[in-house]
Amino acid sequence: MAGLLAALTCSITSVAGNRTTYEYNILDFGAQNDTTFLSSPAINDAITTCSANGGGRVVIPAGQYLAGTILMKDHVELHFAPGSVLYASTDTAHIRRQPQPEYRSEKERGGWYALIYAEKAHDIAITGYGTINGQGALHKSRPECLWGDQDGRPRNILFISCCDVNISGITMINAGIWNQHYLDCENVHIDNVKVINHSNSNNDGINIDGCRRFILTNSNIDSDDDGIVFKSTGTAPCRNVIVSNCIISTHCNGIKFGTESTGGFYNVNISDCIVKPSRIFTRIFPTTLMTGITGISLETVDGGIMDGISVNNIIIEGTECPLYIRLGNRARKHREDAPEPPVGQMRNIQISNILAYGTGNFCSSITGIPEGRIENVYIDNIRFFNKGGLKEGEYLPDLKNVVEDEQGYPQPTIWGNLPSAALFVRHVKNLHVHNAVFAPANKDPRIPIMADDVDYLYLDDIHADFPNKTDVLIHQVKRHHIDKKLKTRVSR
Repeated sequence: MAGLLAALTCSITSVAGNRTTYEYNILDFGAQNDTTFLSSPAINDAITTCSANGGGRVVIPAGQYLAGTILMKDHVELHFAPGSVLYASTDTAHIRRQPQPEYRSEKERGGWYALIYAEKAHDIAITGYGTINGQGALHKSRPECLWGDQDGRPRNILFISCCDVNISGITMINAGIWNQHYLDCENVHIDNVKVINHSNSNNDGINIDGCRRFILTNSNIDSDDDGIVFKSTGTAPCRNVIVSNCIISTHCNGIKFGTESTGGFYNVNISDCIVKPSRIFTRIFPTTLMTGITGISLETVDGGIMDGISVNNIIIEGTECPLYIRLGNRARKHREDAPEPPVGQMRNIQISNILAYGTGNFCSSITGIPEGRIENVYIDNIRFFNKGGLKEGEYLPDLKNVVEDEQGYPQPTIWGNLPSAALFVRHVKNLHVHNAVFAPANKDPRIPIMADDVDYLYLDDIHADFPNKTDVLIHQVKRHHIDKKLKTRVSR
């Protein structure tokens, strides 16, 4: 009855042509500005009424509200007024396990948990100037769930197989796990959001997972774990994605593809971003580093194809490794009944206009495996300035000491300090590096560039300011064009 009365008294917010937009205030449905009162039943009532009446805007006015799971429905905009804060309840009975979705993926084991959830919804939005606070530090693993990132901790936002999604203006903090997860969605635009996610393990900033026609712009993301993450945890690929004008602060990987790669990644353009260490001077996840691990990570290790990736105009400050491109063969199935994934493929990758300074000594690398080469990588106009200062014994002595580790977790921490200082290349076909500067702030005795098992290596206009008598060491490089200014040695 409360919902019916509220629907009769809802306000008209605007008239555009023949379309009237109606506004539903959650207070009219019984919500209370009181964090001891559970307002999610009233919010869900408002959303259901709004959708049933053809759509409109459900408004969360200024105030503080406690909620369990909120279910988004077709044609509904959930609007946060300035000064509004939505807190996730820490009572596990309030964050309900959702029915198993039709789309299956590696992270799902019979149903998901989230504060704001939708499956197969169309034309939905979360807008405004308020805050979603997941109270993530108070969310623990559920005994009925699996361990790790499948242990039942709730996401702040989880949309599955949704279409025409708009997220803008809001602040999202302190999720139980990943902050926002878009899985198998289409036509998504996220703009001008702020994320601070430092309350629990696996606190990623945003996960774009098997989505098509996805745009992320003008956002500020600060996370304990990975910042902007592309995944393909099911059969759907990430395809036709644009990311631009974002600032990513992290203790882990700033811009990352993987590790899950089942459906692959196609036609992704990332530009005009800054990656830097998190401003939060504590870290939660034990495998992260205060300085950050990588600026840019492109990974395919569970099958799938990566094809058509462009990363341009990026500033990287202070991470341990500027660029990490890895084709492995972990071959993890996305479902137990799925076929064994074949070795993945990576090709047609363009990296340009990258400035990385104050970075650690984890050398940038491009590495495939013997049965899977990375193909067609083009790198142009990069400036990498590492800290240097290493002494003998603080790095791997030779390229033969760099283990293949094709089934291991893909991250440069596996190797530590490589025998090369600027770029390590192995199992690659057709690599072009043009107009690059590599220089340490302090003396670095390592060889700047090493290439092993490469079919066509092109190095031109390269400036490597290192004291080693060799600039480039090549081993089993079939064809090459190397700048004559570079001192090149062939390893037998």
